[in-house]
Amino acid sequence: MLKLFEYNWLVRKDWFDWCDSVAEIELLERRTGGPGSILYTLFHIIDVEHSWISVLQGKPEPQEPPFQDYANVKKLREYSARCHEEIAPFIYAWNSSMETRILEDGNPTIQSEGFKFGEIMRHVLAHEIHHVGQLSVWSREIGKQPISANVIRRGLFDHHQ
Repeated sequence: MLKLFEYNWLVRKDWFDWCDSVAEIELLERRTGGPGSILYTLFHIIDVEHSWISVLQGKPEPQEPPFQDYANVKKLREYSARCHEEIAPFIYAWNSSMETRILEDGNPTIQSEGFKFGEIMRHVLAHEIHHVGQLSVWSREIGKQPISANVIRRGLFDHHQ
């Protein structure tokens, strides 16, 4: 599972780099079929990952900051880096004994559901991959080549073992 988080983080970095070559007006334009604009979608990906992983760590669910505070590529990169710093140790410490732990955080919207930690981790992974697909469609709509979704050729796996 760790490798898929690393994959998502690499792809996200590539999307940030891609954004550097696109006019800000295009990045902020409301798009059809997703949570909003290109930048808002990246913000949403980061926020969802940070929120779920924070709750799994036993921390209170963070309040979503106003998107306007991060509505440019530089600020969004910085927000992503801060969130990553808070959640990466938990993800790197993941082990099989955590798979079936039940989330019990007192949040009435999810408490009664009894989600397993492993299920939430996979949801977070799939959530980002889903939205990256939307970014790819929007990229083509504005005449730009999207970021590759390939897992291979990203250096995630040591082929010498």
